[in-house]
Amino acid sequence: MSSSTRHRLLAAAGIVTLSLLVPGTADASPRPVRLLGEQRVAHNLQFQGTTVGGLSSVDFDPRTGGYVFISDDRSAINPARFYTAKFDVSAKGVGPVTFTGTHPLLRPDGTPYPPLAKNDPAAPQNEQTIDPEELRVDPWTGHYVWSQEGDRLADQHLIQPSIREAARDGRYVRDLPLPANERMTPDAGPRRNYVLEGLAYTGFGTLLASEVEAPLLQDGPPPTPTSGALSRITLQSRFGPVLAQYAYPQEKLFAAPKPAGGFADTGVSSMLAVDQADPTKFLMMERSYVTGVGNKVRIFEIDTTGATNVLHTTSLAAAKHVKPVKKKLLADLSDLPVSTVDNIEGMTWGPALPSGERSLVLVSDNNFSASQVTQLIALAVPSERL
Repeated sequence: MSSSTRHRLLAAAGIVTLSLLVPGTADASPRPVRLLGEQRVAHNLQFQGTTVGGLSSVDFDPRTGGYVFISDDRSAINPARFYTAKFDVSAKGVGPVTFTGTHPLLRPDGTPYPPLAKNDPAAPQNEQTIDPEELRVDPWTGHYVWSQEGDRLADQHLIQPSIREAARDGRYVRDLPLPANERMTPDAGPRRNYVLEGLAYTGFGTLLASEVEAPLLQDGPPPTPTSGALSRITLQSRFGPVLAQYAYPQEKLFAAPKPAGGFADTGVSSMLAVDQADPTKFLMMERSYVTGVGNKVRIFEIDTTGATNVLHTTSLAAAKHVKPVKKKLLADLSDLPVSTVDNIEGMTWGPALPSGERSLVLVSDNNFSASQVTQLIALAVPSERL
């Protein structure tokens, strides 16, 4: 993205900024990303009348110095909710996790979202059941902006995905508009359970980026062991209007299921701005699971500069001359000495380290399963790698 294009995007968001020059580095041998440490949260930990689990995102909250998690419990165990917590991240590793609060996410009428079994298809979309996935702290207001995947039910009833804003106590504030192509229809739009998993503020909080986990139905099939796929990144003003959309090239599946025909799953589970001053660079987490092989979690740095704006491109599969975003591998958790690579779904920047590195905090979603873990991992990311 050119400097002039960047300024137009920020201006469209209602903000005028000064140019910032970020010094680069020509280090031919950048330091590798390394593991700082990890912690686990006890399985089925009980906290303030809820079962802690399904933590599918994490974000640092500068107002408290703590962190916020969202649970992807669809009100099946307890009402859909988020948690606040504190833990230390330093050059010595990750300290124990202390949960400090929890609140249900509330509908416009002030009530919690119902479980699927009690969902009323006739109710307004913002009052129907939800599938929470990512939560970010609004850098301007301190409110929580969160995404949910909606659903495609067997009776062809469609629960639309959404990005919503909540007050710090969970009260509903508003829905943000989504691009038309992310609206579910019987034969187009997002696939079931592969919708809005990534959210990131950028441009000093003037812009909100989001990512669908897998290709839209009209954009072609999801990745296979022999081919990758294209999904979409959306950039919109914090005030709502959608400004641009870019094609994101997902990696092919890292292995074939064992035995053949088994379950395999891959997609983008989180995204994060590299630098609030630059609305073109993000980290993208690709999380994969293959039966008989296990999990693979890779984090890529991407740059939207020069990528085609595909907001009005009906089908990425049928389009010609679409230039996707540029990407490069930042870290593969399989290359690090973590105790296990589980279902990692969330990431946020932690504190700067005395070494000049940045800490990156990851969290896993245990799906409330005794065979999985709620895992916090902290990485040290050298500044020259970004």
